[in-house]
Amino acid sequence: MDYIIGVDIGTSGTKAVAFDINGDVLGADHITYPILNPQPHYFEQDPEVLFDAVIQAIGQTVQGVNRQTGNSSSLLGVGFSSAMHGIIAMDKQGIPLTHCIIWTDTRATSFASQLKDTPDGTSIYRATGTPIHPMSPLCKLGWMRTHLPEVHAAAYKFISVKEYVFLRLFGRYVIDESIASATGLFDIHQLNWHPAALEMAGISADRLAEPVPITYYLKGMDDRLAAKMGVAEDVPFVIGGSDGCLANLGADVTQPGAAAVTIGTSGAIRMTSDRPRTDDKARTFSYVLTRELHVLGGAVNNGGIVLQWFKDSFEPAAGSSDAAFQGLMEAAAGVPAGSEGLLFLPYLTGERSPHWNAEAKGMFFGIQLHHRKAHFVRAVLEGVIFGVYSVGRVLEEITGPIHTIHANGGFAYSSLWLQVLADVFDRPVHVRKNVEAAARGAYITVLNALDKRSTLIDVADQSPPSEIILPSPARHRVYQANFERFERLYDKVKDEFN
Repeated sequence: MDYIIGVDIGTSGTKAVAFDINGDVLGADHITYPILNPQPHYFEQDPEVLFDAVIQAIGQTVQGVNRQTGNSSSLLGVGFSSAMHGIIAMDKQGIPLTHCIIWTDTRATSFASQLKDTPDGTSIYRATGTPIHPMSPLCKLGWMRTHLPEVHAAAYKFISVKEYVFLRLFGRYVIDESIASATGLFDIHQLNWHPAALEMAGISADRLAEPVPITYYLKGMDDRLAAKMGVAEDVPFVIGGSDGCLANLGADVTQPGAAAVTIGTSGAIRMTSDRPRTDDKARTFSYVLTRELHVLGGAVNNGGIVLQWFKDSFEPAAGSSDAAFQGLMEAAAGVPAGSEGLLFLPYLTGERSPHWNAEAKGMFFGIQLHHRKAHFVRAVLEGVIFGVYSVGRVLEEITGPIHTIHANGGFAYSSLWLQVLADVFDRPVHVRKNVEAAARGAYITVLNALDKRSTLIDVADQSPPSEIILPSPARHRVYQANFERFERLYDKVKDEFN
């Protein structure tokens, strides 16, 4: 039996999912790893730990499929999705000079603030589609140029974690156009490195990897690493794209009016367009999937990480099992929509779209004597969705109405959170059995790269969703009133965050 593995290198862990040629899941593995926080505003990961997780996840998935099929299976290829905005400085010998500085890192806030809303910043945003924010490798390089000049000058290349994986496996520096388009350094119209952005970062194009399409693949990997994974050395490894873009592809969100909402550690809402589109107020991103398909949307910093924070802070004895989170959800389900007047601004790690305010903070508002723990849990769930909804309303300004939402990511396992999403947006929410859409998107790139389908969209799953959550008009009215208060509250307190 032929099969393909889709690998998603995420912030909290790496997933490897095995799909048969028809897209059915045969098996999966998930390896977690820590986020390092050496000082306030610094968030990093060890690239070697991430690389080992990729090798281990692929290897264990291969073993699982072999056990299931009695070693009669054949691996056709491996495709990759990965988180955006990370950057590693590398020396000429291919040794990291830094950890991977990830998207949550805000050390470049000062650089971003000075560039944002200037003519140069506006011009770079329009060319690259990446809002000016400390998450962006452009800003991180600008920060590094001033604060780590020795590293900035000594680095041979600046790369992302996926590029590090391909370097270790094949000895080549290549970057897919999708990840490149999220660096703030790549011209999404010309599909090459943008000279003005490079100058702002203090580097030349030869210090970055070679941009390639998402269906580009390499063969002939390091034989020791191939043996470690239990795969043949000549198995094609398809570079794939970014997690956000591939989640749209994997969830079949390629038509006008459809939006994908992903909530894992962070969150995002995205739509697909046949051309790049930037926002006059620079509130949203425009990333490349392929030369014919572009993904528009906005990422919010605070998704599942907020619920994790609440549980760890106020119920640490419950542990981190699924049952602990299920208990919180069951308690929240007993509270009416709107949390009886309790509002939560979810900006525990600052915010990206639509505010792009790295200094934003979290806040509970409207606390009264009748509020209990369950109210706070529900307010957390609602606050995260309000953050996504604020981006969704901007997207509708740019692209027109959203008629359907496709949910994926960890939150799609929660019926309560999905219902809140449907009620806030007043739109039906579609859920598929396989909610790991980014890994499925990586699988689709392999099918296309190996000429198993004529186009990416031909591979998309046209079968009906496994579940459709319908909105409640009554709850939507409650949420509309609360959302308007949510927006006003942010506007009133945003100047105090500094």
